[in-house]
Amino acid sequence: MSSDDFITDAEIAGDESAYTLDRKSINAILASVEADDQVLLTELMEPLHAADIADMLEQFNSGDRARLIRLYDREFDGEILSELDESIREEVISVLRPQVLADAVREMESDDVVDLVEDLTEPQQEAILDALEDADRVAVEQALAYPIYSAGRLMQREVAMAPEHWTVGEAIDHLRASDNLPEQFYHLVLVDPRLHPVGNVTLGKLMRSRREVPLLDLTEDTFRAIPATQAESEVAYAFNQYHLISAPVVDEEGRLVGVITIDDAMTVLDEEHEEDILRLAGVGEESSLSDRVIETTKRRFPWLFVNLATAILASLVIAQFEVALAQIVALAVLMPIVASMGGNAGTQSLTVAVRAIATKDLTGSNVWRVIRREVLVGLINGLVFALVMGIVGYIWFGSLVLGYVIAAAMVINLVVAGFAGTVIPVLLDRLGIDPALASGAFVTTVTDVVGFFAFLGLAAAILL
Repeated sequence: MSSDDFITDAEIAGDESAYTLDRKSINAILASVEADDQVLLTELMEPLHAADIADMLEQFNSGDRARLIRLYDREFDGEILSELDESIREEVISVLRPQVLADAVREMESDDVVDLVEDLTEPQQEAILDALEDADRVAVEQALAYPIYSAGRLMQREVAMAPEHWTVGEAIDHLRASDNLPEQFYHLVLVDPRLHPVGNVTLGKLMRSRREVPLLDLTEDTFRAIPATQAESEVAYAFNQYHLISAPVVDEEGRLVGVITIDDAMTVLDEEHEEDILRLAGVGEESSLSDRVIETTKRRFPWLFVNLATAILASLVIAQFEVALAQIVALAVLMPIVASMGGNAGTQSLTVAVRAIATKDLTGSNVWRVIRREVLVGLINGLVFALVMGIVGYIWFGSLVLGYVIAAAMVINLVVAGFAGTVIPVLLDRLGIDPALASGAFVTTVTDVVGFFAFLGLAAAILL
């Protein structure tokens, strides 16, 4: 592996001081690994943030990654594991010595341990669970009992809470004396005698208020409890929609079982956005630069096969106009333009619609208004480009009628693209099919078939 392959974000931005992991640091770290110099490696890694170390491990090949971990393992902490891409976590864990892994896991919050364990093989899960203390192991196993991608998996079990009848002074004294608080927290959760959360008090209000003030007088208006079985995508939406900082999680009986903080909710939101982008491109929802060739090939093959099938369908439409194509060669030259413009317009509408569905901005109450808007946009763009292509067709081939044909086909296809790009994702969503995953193939097929049929059909009817 050559260190010259690495270009950091800071270098791209032209400001290496904004990013600890610069090219010079990577080169020095690689040199220390190659020299088997543990002292120098530890010195070079010491100023790096856990996220930077995780980034670097993801960039290295398997051999260099293993050598670095073995040299650095005494300093390896749990935060690095939580920052690692899921695609290489198992590999890193398999390289770490059992005692180092145990020490790293014990440093992690319960939600981070759950996130780490749920994607591992059963033997590796057992190795990590065995490293935990009994109380922590029980907490993690209880979280793993909740459905995957649910709030129960996302929450941390450590909660800063207080009885609803306490005053500010009692709460502060309790927090100072407690040794079982989360490493970071933003609210004090108030609970009734049955452990039902009744409100949140921000630490800012708590510290500003006099000791005799009742906690109930300081509760936040934005308080809401989240069921442990709620989908994590819904949790992330609630945090984003209602500007939450943290929220208590409750079981089926409404009792407090954990808390979700904004950093975890925003991580889910980022993952949802990333999955939508990858699905729209047809490369799978868990693609990574660290994936192996075979894994990447298997993930992309089905969607390439779908594209092949749709391309064959479009070719069958073209085959119906063999006579027209044989007599007028200009049709073969111009028809890809019509299909391409329709495909691009459809993708634009599709992307807007899929994102609006994901953010719940596109609903039954406004769907027809959005469809009408996209159709009108397609019509206006179609008319403009129809004029351009009509002139191009006339100048290029000296045929005014041919210019009319491609202009009309352009208008038809862009209108259909705007309609299909919005309607297809909505229909798929209503049918319970992920629109980000399946819309692209359908929209491309519609615009190709309509584009070829409109252009060649009009040409055959008018020019022959």
